[in-house]
This record gives sequence, structure tokens and C-alpha cells, in this order.
Amino acid sequence: MIHTVEIQPEPPVAGDRNTIGGWPLLDAGEPWPACFCGRPMVFFFQLDVPQFAGDHLLVFQCPAHDDAAFGPAQLPDRYWDTAVDPYAGPFWRFLFRPYGVASPDAEPQLEPRRLALRPADEEVDEHGRGRSGFKLGGVPSWAQEPESYRCSCGTDMVFLCQVPENFGFDMWPMRDKNGDQAQLFLGNEVYIFACPARCHPEAAWPAIQN
Repeated sequence: MIHTVEIQPEPPVAGDRNTIGGWPLLDAGEPWPACFCGRPMVFFFQLDVPQFAGDHLLVFQCPAHDDAAFGPAQLPDRYWDTAVDPYAGPFWRFLFRPYGVASPDAEPQLEPRRLALRPADEEVDEHGRGRSGFKLGGVPSWAQEPESYRCSCGTDMVFLCQVPENFGFDMWPMRDKNGDQAQLFLGNEVYIFACPARCHPEAAWPAIQN
């Protein structure tokens, strides 16, 4: 069983848990994530994660730094907060933890939308690739060879969420100055993995392929 993620026509309200943009559910008093360059990150989306009941995923990324990210299969200590090539530090934040309270501020640069989670059956092809599209759980629809990661705590990471290639978010443009959408990691297919031991609320990692 997986859950497909579908964009709804109506905007969210503060306290909604499955959204593009809107009000992120942060810990009380938690600051808005910022890039190593000092810019406030764009709040792309948040989702409850049914396969981890009570846990919530929030995805942020810098509006200026948005390149692909790569890491070793054995992730280093504090990989969520250390330097990542090609930049001098992390330019995204994945928060995976029990959901908090609505931030007093909404994402200012993105057109907010509610998201709906729909139960669906996984579809795995003869090459071991799962169903494509925006989804939670199941098997990644690997564009290239499968990847696996081990958290610095020693736990094998599990697949949480997939954002398909060229998925556009209606907002001010990042690199494309003539466009009206932005994309995560330059529009590559994004597979988000997290530590099932919950060793840290940011113990999550992106696999990027195209």
C-alpha cells in the first residue's frame, strides 16, 4: 500500500497538515529554516506520513541554491547539518518528526494548495522500479540504478516520499527568471529517505536522479 499525493484546488488554512506552502507545522518557537547563505528557505510542502503514524515530513530549500545533492551510502555524522558539495553547507531542510503547531508566518512566495493523500496499490515493474509520480511509501521509481543509505547512527534508511521529475511548484522563479514555477533540486526526481530510528528530527536524505 502506498499513498499518492494529489494537489487540490483550494488553499490551506493554518493548521492544515498536508499542504504545498502555507503554514509549516514547526515546534513552538522554532525559527524558520535558513540556508547556509543566510536566505530564508522556501517552504515547499508538508505531509503526514501514514507508514509512520504520528510523524510529519516538512521540505524546505533555498531559493538561490537548488543544485543536485549527492552523498555516500554511509552517511557521516550530522549529515543534515554539514557541508554538502557543490556548496559550503546544507541548502535544504527535511524535518521528519511528530507534527508541531502552525507557524505564525506562511510561506510568502509560493501559491499555497491543500494536498490529499489517496491510498493506492504499488506497481513494481520487472526492473524493481515502483510507481512513478508524487507519492508516499512503496518502492522508488528509480530513474537510474537503485540507491541505499545508512544513517550515521547505524540504521538503514527507509524510503519516505518521491517527487517526480520536473514537478513544478507555482511560485516566483528561482533560476528561470522568465518562468512562474520552481522545482526541487533543479527538477530532478527526488527520493527522500529517513532514519526509522528517529535519531534526529533532521535525519533525512535526498537521492537525486534524472
